[in-house]
Amino acid sequence: MHALKAVLSGFIGIRRRADAEKTPLNPVHVIIVALLLVVLFILTLVTIVHFVTR
Repeated sequence: MHALKAVLSGFIGIRRRADAEKTPLNPVHVIIVALLLVVLFILTLVTIVHFVTR
C-alpha cells in the first residue's frame, strides 16, 4: 500500500520529503507498482483514443 501511494504521488509530483524519509519502501515493490500503473495508464489512453476516433 505504501508503494502504491508513493508511485501515485510521484506520478503527479506531490510526494513530501517527510513521507519519503519515514516510509521504508522495497524498491522491487515500487518498480512493479510503477510498471503496472504505466500499463494501466497507456491502456486507458488507447481506450479513450479508440472511442473518440470511432
